[in-house]
Parts: sequence; C-alpha cells; structure tokens
Amino acid sequence: MRNYDLITPEGTKDLLFGECIIRRNIEKTLLKIFKSRGYSEMITPGLEFFDVFNLNSSYFPQENLYKLTDSKGRLLVMRPDSTMPIARVVATRLRDTMLPLKLCYNQTVYRTEPALKGRSDEIVQTGIELIGSELKIADLEVISTAIEALRSFDMEFSIEIGHIGIFKELVGKLDVSDHIKEKIRRNIETKNFPALNDLLDSLGNSPVIIALKKLPALFGGEEVFEKAEELMPDEKIKRILDELREIYRDSCEICGNAGSITVDLGLVNKTDYYTGLIIKGYLQGHGEEVISGGRYDRLISEFGYDIPAVGFAMNVNGVAKVIEKNGILPSMPVPDVLVYAPEGCEVEAFRTAQEFRDQGMIVENALFEDLESARAYAIDKKIARFVVVDSKSCEEEME
Repeated sequence: MRNYDLITPEGTKDLLFGECIIRRNIEKTLLKIFKSRGYSEMITPGLEFFDVFNLNSSYFPQENLYKLTDSKGRLLVMRPDSTMPIARVVATRLRDTMLPLKLCYNQTVYRTEPALKGRSDEIVQTGIELIGSELKIADLEVISTAIEALRSFDMEFSIEIGHIGIFKELVGKLDVSDHIKEKIRRNIETKNFPALNDLLDSLGNSPVIIALKKLPALFGGEEVFEKAEELMPDEKIKRILDELREIYRDSCEICGNAGSITVDLGLVNKTDYYTGLIIKGYLQGHGEEVISGGRYDRLISEFGYDIPAVGFAMNVNGVAKVIEKNGILPSMPVPDVLVYAPEGCEVEAFRTAQEFRDQGMIVENALFEDLESARAYAIDKKIARFVVVDSKSCEEEME
C-alpha cells in the first residue's frame, strides 16, 4: 500500500507560481548586492562526504544530518551547511589564490530538527564568506553588507551583534563536562532563565557562575558594555568588550536611521565553529532571525589551511515568509499574445509566436482544437491580443 505518494516529507513543501517568483526575486536581489561588492559566486555539491562535517570539532550532531551511502558504501550527507563545504574548497582548490577571498553562494541546506514544529528541513541560504582577513574592517564589511541586504526588502529591520568569546572564556573556567557546557549554552541561547539558574546553582556561586547567569540579560545599547565590565573583571574579556564596542559604534553609524543595531552578549550560536563576532538579523513580523553569521577563524584550519574568515547566511525561506505574511505578493505575468492555429497551420503559428517573442513579448500558442475555446481561454486569462494564423497568415486581434 502506498501511504506517502501524494505528500511531501516533513519539513518540505511544494512552491507554486507566486511563491516561486518571491523566492527568485529574493535570490536575485541578494546576489546582485553581493556581486556589486566584489563577491564571486560558487556552488558546492548537494552531497558531501560525512567526513566534511565530522571534524575534530563536531559542529553538527549526527541526528541532525540526512545520511545516505554511495555505490561504494561510503557515508554521505545532504549538505547541512554552506560554510564548511566552502572551507573545504578554500583549503584545497583555492589554497594558492590571493587573499582576501570574497565568495558568495545561493544554495539549499538540509537539516532535520525533529523537536521543532513547523520547521523547514530544506532551507535556501544566500550568503557571503570573506576569507583571509582578521581586521576590524572585515567585520564591518560583513555587517554593512548584512545591513544593505536587509534594507533591500523595504521593511523595518534590526541587527544584533555579540561575541562568542565571552561565553567561551567564562564557561572554560568551569570544571564541568562538555554535556553540561552545552546545556548552559542552550539555556543562554533560548534565554531560559529558570533552567539556567537551576543548573548553575548546582555548580556553586563563583563570580563566573554569577556572570553566566547574567549573560542572557546583557542586551541593549551602549550601556551593555559598562554592565558587562563591572560583572566580568577579566582582562581578556575586557579586550573583547572593547573590540565589540568599537564595532557596535561603527555599525550604528553605517546603519544610520535605516534600522537598529543592538548588542546581545547572550548570542551563543549552536553552530560553534564561531570564534568571535556573532551577527543575527531580523525583519519586522518574523520572530526568528533571517540572517545568521559571524567570525570563524579556526574552521578552515581543520581542513589544513590556517586562515581567518567571517561571513553570514540569509534564510531565503524566512524572508519569503515575511513577504507573504505582509501581503507583498507579486502578480503573475500575463501573456501579451495568444496565437491560435487550425489544423495544418501549426508550424506557421510557432513562427508567428517567435516573431512576437523576439520583440520581448510573452506569447502562448493556443492548445485547443477549435477557435471558440481558444478565444474563451484568452478572455479568461485576460490576454490582450489574440492572433489567428491560417494558410494565408491572416490575423485577428481581440481587444
């Protein structure tokens, strides 16, 4: 018995007509912005060897990967992320290329998140990777590109910036297992204060514990830095805060009045290849981030090439949801001309249709046996011009 032949797998959906136009418009807009800033597009395979995502640091849990085998029995995965395959390419085929490298992409990633209802396991990401520079201006380049990308959709937007180094410095001082550290990270990320406090209370009451309890509440504007410095009198953390403060101030100037920039020291992304700056971007009317990224200075070294990098990905599915929710739906293109041919005149009809297309028009060939059905179709579809081709190549126009 066939049970699944009429539906799509969980986390996927069919896109029809206007939905396709919305997606392609988003992709086209973003790629145009990226390429205008000097980024070159690349495409990595949808299938990768499992080993690409099973490095010394396990960034993607196996249970979140779609796995299969090739004809030789080797374990493959459907690409769950774009940054790691690009890191692989940079460390191999682009190893001798002059730095910095400015790369962009537009491709689908596949992840399974069984605990999340309404999730999408098939996500289109359009993003950039700036590879080979650890300068502040590289971070600002990525933030300014994110601002321009969000601004292009003519909606209110906001960007949050943080630094994963603060969390890593604090949690690194705890003598606990990686499992406990991950639970702490998850509770901070979700701002689950009760669960975070209960967990940390069981570990004592040191200054580090107190700072971790406060970390998810440290978000806002310039005042966040003063609060954090009082709470975390650590020289390395102070240097991180000073660097982040400079980036925050410069980002606010770049953004101007177009959107808002917020500091959030509780940004602790699950994808823990990030080593420094963390970026998240939001569009009004969508609770989840549509931009996610940051600095990952040690990831490419796991492929044998030690160079810094920073970038972000935009969730095209998320942007499309906001556009559809706001009712900003594109109109379906209507053909300019319908060409009808009685039996025996089909070739002449295709020639006639092509002549109109060569003039830049949208043209359909009528697929009906009789003239009246073709005319009714033209009226129903609001096609302004109706052309009848016969052996004398005559034509009739319908207003």
